Amino acid sequence: MKVQDVMTSNVGTCRPETNLAEAAMMMWDGDCGVLPVVDDQGKVVAMITDRDIAIAAATNDRPASHIAVHEAMSGTVSFVLPDEDIRTALKTMRHDKIRRLPVLDHDGHLKGLLSVNDIVCRAEEARGKTVPEITYEEAMGTIKAICEHRSHHSEAKA
Repeated sequence: MKVQDVMTSNVGTCRPETNLAEAAMMMWDGDCGVLPVVDDQGKVVAMITDRDIAIAAATNDRPASHIAVHEAMSGTVSFVLPDEDIRTALKTMRHDKIRRLPVLDHDGHLKGLLSVNDIVCRAEEARGKTVPEITYEEAMGTIKAICEHRSHHSEAKA
């Protein structure tokens, strides 16, 4: 199964200069918790989450309408290509501990978003010798890896 078979295609975006109040309203309207941040050429340069907005709004002495997305966004963007195998995406999500993975083309333009929700909704129980394209075990393993606290992860390696 390819990423493009599971991803959500209709994804809202914002720009670095968008204020946090607008970004939060876009998330509310889109019933989502993340927005890819795109530059003038439409390339994804970062991601902003509802958590990023909440922390920035709580720790700045300014209203959310006066804080730009670029002040709160995460700069490192993990991504996957649409034609990659879904297991490659799961591996990236587990390794980078992210619940939402932008799907980009080779030029960095947004094609969709792959979320844990998308994975869980497609997961199936293995029955006998029939192995589904996404198993419950793969979905749960990904969720477990994402949810693992980073401090515990570091201690486990030591």
